Amino acid sequence: MFYYQTALLGSSLEPLTYRSLKQVKNGYVIKVPLKTKESFGVVVQAVEEPSFECQDIIETTKRFFTASQLERAKFISEYYSSSLGLALGLFVPYESEKTAFAKLEIPPPALTAEQRQAFEFAKSHKMSLIFGDTGSGKSEIYIALICDALSQGKNALFLLPEIGLTPQLEARLKVFFGDLVVLWHSKLTKKRKTEILSAINEGRARVILGARSALFLPLYDTELIIVDEEHDESYKSNSAPRYNARDISLMTGAKENIKVVLGSATPSLATALKIPYFRLKGTFFKSDKEIIFENAHNELTDKLLHEIKKTLAKKQQIIVFLPTRAHFKYITCKACGKNIECPYCSVSMSLHKNINALKCHYCGFTARIFKICPECKSETMEATRLGTAEVVDRLREIFSGYRIEKFDKDEITTDIKLNRTLKSFQAREIDILVGTQMLSKGHDYHGVGLSIVMGIDSLLAMNDFKAREKALSLAIQIAGRSGRKEKGVVFIQSKNCDFFEKYIEDYDSFLEYEKHIRDGLYPPSRKLMRLLISHKNEMKAKEITDKTVHILENCESVEIVGAGDCDISKIALKYRYFILLRSKNIKPLLRAAKLVRDRFIQIDMDPLNFS
Repeated sequence: MFYYQTALLGSSLEPLTYRSLKQVKNGYVIKVPLKTKESFGVVVQAVEEPSFECQDIIETTKRFFTASQLERAKFISEYYSSSLGLALGLFVPYESEKTAFAKLEIPPPALTAEQRQAFEFAKSHKMSLIFGDTGSGKSEIYIALICDALSQGKNALFLLPEIGLTPQLEARLKVFFGDLVVLWHSKLTKKRKTEILSAINEGRARVILGARSALFLPLYDTELIIVDEEHDESYKSNSAPRYNARDISLMTGAKENIKVVLGSATPSLATALKIPYFRLKGTFFKSDKEIIFENAHNELTDKLLHEIKKTLAKKQQIIVFLPTRAHFKYITCKACGKNIECPYCSVSMSLHKNINALKCHYCGFTARIFKICPECKSETMEATRLGTAEVVDRLREIFSGYRIEKFDKDEITTDIKLNRTLKSFQAREIDILVGTQMLSKGHDYHGVGLSIVMGIDSLLAMNDFKAREKALSLAIQIAGRSGRKEKGVVFIQSKNCDFFEKYIEDYDSFLEYEKHIRDGLYPPSRKLMRLLISHKNEMKAKEITDKTVHILENCESVEIVGAGDCDISKIALKYRYFILLRSKNIKPLLRAAKLVRDRFIQIDMDPLNFS
């Protein structure tokens, strides 16, 4: 009889021991009993016969995880403080052994002299960053690097932060690589996933384009991993294990001798300091850009409307960014100042006129629109803080002869709607596109003559050590959508114009400034770990928090930066507390994480979300 330690796929349970009359290799997927059900697990290692009774393995499948996948999963489990089963649940197992792939000679795109230098720089470094301005031609460099990988009989993986970015890039890659390109993301049907895995295994798919989940596909002979828009926080998972796909890409490249190329117009400070980079300045197409600043927060001012009118008269397109979707963020009583909050979450509800209701963006609860204040019974209820839907409504009133559309998560709910809207905008059927951060995500808008940034101060004022970096990065990304092929105008409303004016065209200087601001306090010079305690019983949540703080106070080389109620202290009837920890090195934090692991505590290493 043989005994095996087994990690249950997708389970938060620690590995369990099962037995078998037959030998099973490490990494193979097996079917096992778990209470009254059956589950799939992965053989981690053979062990001696335990002192307790074990259940039998039901079946050994043909699927397996390689030693490399097991090693990566163990790293993710340990670093991000999750079970091995959850970490392995990220990966797609192999179903057959490695086969040789043909060497393909595909002509690369023509590169400028500076692009050629960037290409050679990336080729000569195992890890590199293409720090290129928006419109500087990073995509051509990526394509040339993919051509080089295919010429060696190897494969390439191209990561994007969101699937919403893939349509334009997929079409562009297919011009060069045809059916060798496949698109992978979590929303694919099971049938389509099976077809893609078969194409990858047989060598019919050699360029894999996808969101962060594509990093865990069963790929042999990968020569290149590209992580575009590396600064984007969508690479960070919001559920356990809370990994960052950019960081796991770098780790994979180092462990498996794979070239990793990061790209961004606004790289994160940590990346710019740690990864060798090539600075690619200017735009690929000749362009001219004027930046106008207005000392306002979030208003359709006369000055702003005048710029819109001028741009429309030139038959140019316009994009308008706001941080808030829907009509307004809050419904507030003018008499007592109370906001209408969700009964299940400690957040204000948003007004959605299309469904004639208030909606919570955290738990999804909807309610009728209040005309009388539930607190003081006053009838002086008003909506505050402009949102995308309200801007669309107002612009349609003022510029009635033009087509004005919304581009946010309320409007763009499917890939079909995304593709349809982008195609309409590219075909110049839409004159003004009003949206949230989706507008900044790397789409090419060649007809845009005016980019408008509104409400950016709300991002700058966030309770987050990266607030300046996030706000400036977003402003630069939005600004970069204007004047891609001709003269363009960028209009920025802010009460902090001095900050944006100083750095909007000099991100390099901002990185130097930010490095000194954070030194000795925040990443990249320090490591952070955030604990989120949540429980339906408020007293129990507080008790767990206090007990955890007491344990952590005795942890050597770990500093408790803060602890208490979360900014949003209740979501879906669960009360929430946080503990933020800081250390010079990662090891003390990893030791602390092991001491406090609990089913009511979420552990987030290298946190990006502090709300």
